[in-house]
Amino acid sequence: MTRDIAILGGGLAGLSLALQLREKHPALAIVVLERRVGAAPEAAFKVGESTVEIGAAYFANTLGLKAHLDAEQIVKFGFRFFFSEGRSDLDGCDELGASKALPTGAWQIDRGRFENFLGSIARERGIELFEGASVKNVDLADDEAPHLVYFVRDGEAQTLSARWVVDAAGRAGLLKRKLGLAEANAHNANAVWWRHSARLTPDDWTNDAAWRSRCIPPERWRSTNHYIGNGYWVWLIPLASGSHSVGIVCDAQTHPLATMKTFDLAMQWMHAHQPGIAEQLEPLRDTLQDFAYLRDFSYGCKQVFSPQRWALTGEAGLFLDPYYSPGSDFIAISNTYIATLIEKDLAGEHWQPYAAIYEQLYFSFYESTLAMYQDQYHLFGDADIMPLKVIWDYTYYWGVLAALFFAGRIANLSTMSRLRSELAEAKALNFAMQKLLGDWGRANSPRDPALPPRFLDQARIPWFAELNRALQDTHDDASFRTTLRGNLQRLRDLARELREVAKGSCAGLDTSALDALLPPTTTPHEPMLDRAWHGTFS
Repeated sequence: MTRDIAILGGGLAGLSLALQLREKHPALAIVVLERRVGAAPEAAFKVGESTVEIGAAYFANTLGLKAHLDAEQIVKFGFRFFFSEGRSDLDGCDELGASKALPTGAWQIDRGRFENFLGSIARERGIELFEGASVKNVDLADDEAPHLVYFVRDGEAQTLSARWVVDAAGRAGLLKRKLGLAEANAHNANAVWWRHSARLTPDDWTNDAAWRSRCIPPERWRSTNHYIGNGYWVWLIPLASGSHSVGIVCDAQTHPLATMKTFDLAMQWMHAHQPGIAEQLEPLRDTLQDFAYLRDFSYGCKQVFSPQRWALTGEAGLFLDPYYSPGSDFIAISNTYIATLIEKDLAGEHWQPYAAIYEQLYFSFYESTLAMYQDQYHLFGDADIMPLKVIWDYTYYWGVLAALFFAGRIANLSTMSRLRSELAEAKALNFAMQKLLGDWGRANSPRDPALPPRFLDQARIPWFAELNRALQDTHDDASFRTTLRGNLQRLRDLARELREVAKGSCAGLDTSALDALLPPTTTPHEPMLDRAWHGTFS
């Protein structure tokens, strides 16, 4: 059999790419080869349940799936962080989050429900979905000849020829293994996770009505809730099927995987570090649906896009860290690059050089995002520095990467070229700030537990909420460049402020990397964060 596009893997990355290609090219012959037979179970055992702005926009707008997301998934109440190490009194912990939903939002996704929906509409739109297809080998052509995919389905060996082959087979990494593309990174972290067929509602874990009512509506359960301590974080993510996802993600040295690699061990660990959550989970033991762990879950890849008409997307390529839920973001970006390459090929353009350029951009975004996690886990329990880091990380994400995607410029090389120096400066600022935050965290003293708990409300930072809202603005190319340059100036101003707070807090911090990027200025600016955000440093 012969097709235009063969996609290996019918999960989130593969099906969304097929739908993206179908939207622009109704006549394209697309086949998706999926090992599973039949519908995925709801509360399917997959990571990637929490979306953030880029991934959410991709599913809702690029693929046109907003109606499904609103009706069949859970509207997310942003990220929320509790500095709750060793605590049972959630209302007595510092809390970081928004009191009300910010304008540009996202969804919590039940992966089984969503992938079943993607499969059904793929079939409706004329995409072939071969279930029970086990790919055995791929012969990649070096010239204009088609690639050959060998697979077994219903006990029958079959051969498929295709002009393009895209590996979306997740961690199986079919092409990655065949071509020796696997690449480790230095982010040494592990994860365990499981699901309960029960809803966890943190707002009900206290009798403090004032604490509950400071969020409008008082529905913290819809957030991606992070319970954080030195070297780790715990997630709680609700699923529309009624289940709740629970995970522990940790620095491999500080919290060895051996201490949590079974459910009973994980519960022992939880009692020691997050007793408040453990108390809520103990009565739910009989609702446990699954349990698994991943060692060294983060990795890179030597190549993801090829001028020989193959590509990798999703976890088949690279994977970062689930802390800020970037998985669907990087699916959105890689799929957009792949779809653009295929479109140029179909149009008869000289598209091959674009493969290397898009890959360079993709790896650059990966490196910038990885810097937010790598060597940063020691900060997670610091209730003074970590809120500042979160504000910085969001500002960089919304101001640069999300801005490019929302404006439709992520694959626009003309825009990228005109903003080359600004993007390079933003990346350098982020690397320098992450280094300063890491050094600061190692030198900082823990926050005095006798201090009253704070609610650090992101919705009460006007420029921060506006940065989130502005993602929805439409732009011509000139106005977008103006917007991104304004975002870069905001990063400079925030970097100056955080640098001064850090220097005032810990004498002897090395700020030279930031100093080189932030020349002295005589232009004053209003403080970006009030005294509450500077914690004990004010």
